[in-house]
Amino acid sequence: MADKSTALIHHAYQPPAGFAAPQPGVFKASTVFFPNVAAMRSFEWKDKSAYTYGLHGTPTTYILEERLSALEGGKQCLLVPSGLAAIATVSQALLKSGDEVLMPHNVYGPGKALVEGELMHWGIGHQFYDPMQPQDLAAKINPKTRLIWLEAAGSVTLEFPDLCEQVRLCRAAGVLCALDNTWGAGVAFSPFDLQPDISPPLAVDISIHALTKYPSGGGDVLMGSIVTVDDHLHRQLKLCHMRLGLGVGANDAEAILRSLPSLMLRYRSHDETTRLLAQWCLSRPEFAQVLHPALPESPGHAHWRCLCQNGLGGAAGLLSIIFQPSYTVAQVDAFCDALQVFKIGYSWGGPISLAMPYDLLTMRPCWPLYLKPGTLVRFAVGLEAVTDLQADLAQALGAIQSDVAFA
Repeated sequence: MADKSTALIHHAYQPPAGFAAPQPGVFKASTVFFPNVAAMRSFEWKDKSAYTYGLHGTPTTYILEERLSALEGGKQCLLVPSGLAAIATVSQALLKSGDEVLMPHNVYGPGKALVEGELMHWGIGHQFYDPMQPQDLAAKINPKTRLIWLEAAGSVTLEFPDLCEQVRLCRAAGVLCALDNTWGAGVAFSPFDLQPDISPPLAVDISIHALTKYPSGGGDVLMGSIVTVDDHLHRQLKLCHMRLGLGVGANDAEAILRSLPSLMLRYRSHDETTRLLAQWCLSRPEFAQVLHPALPESPGHAHWRCLCQNGLGGAAGLLSIIFQPSYTVAQVDAFCDALQVFKIGYSWGGPISLAMPYDLLTMRPCWPLYLKPGTLVRFAVGLEAVTDLQADLAQALGAIQSDVAFA
């Protein structure tokens, strides 16, 4: 090839095989080359035996999927652009007009919006059940129920359900159950081995995970995963995934792969700091209730302790508090504004601690009996020193002190 423009594109050099390093290579591709037409016609992407098109997988995404499967104790994994995309993909793959999906009252807010918006418009019904009352879930399962969503711990209020009993109810009814396992992250407990002392082990059907949180660890990557153990179910999800054209960027996959080796260390650090902070919050008269699964006073503590290896599995880095009802919403907002180490922001799992006030009455059909009245603030504890976080909370509380008398 005499022309340099052609030679620069079709240069014959290929680097030698056998290069190995701590991090996998980053492969970016839409087009994938086939050695010949016969190979093009025979290559299969559905079982990861070959590459056909960038959207269907590259060495980088295949490696990430396999490592995430190992993390959660599953067999197959799909990558999607966000945790919410994982919820939406599962819903679209498994539900059709006339079906019904059940969700807990404390479900992740955007997931609730999905069933009340798009799914309802497509003729898919829904009901919400009390996550702390298994009999309420049992009563709402009916012939139209095709999918049941589970959360442990619950979004924002962190109550911990009897997950094993919920899965048993789903099994008895022959209904698929999908767990949002972002909080547990594959560390606190194994969603596909909830009771290792029985055979076969009690397991959810699907585990979705917002990789945006702990697997990323930097607060800078949006991604989600869908993990399964059943081959037929995985294929059903994968075909829907393909038809929706879902894919993730190679550099985002690289970022998750780079963070995964430190996931266990970071999760333990978040967990340890949050437990210490929760104990400190218990001593503050400004707070009517402290919500954290490792606290004996927190709703569902016994279920958390049983499932998470008597507390050794972990309790993540989320902590919610409810202010005494004598504090107005404006005062609670001022408290959040006065925080300096904590930043106001959504999400969690990153190095920087976050705070966010919530209006539960806009999120739940009614106020749960196990929650004290008052305004709730959720803290996502980062990797800062616990003494600095305590000092920040204390100074913010001092900034809003009034003449309120505490009982």
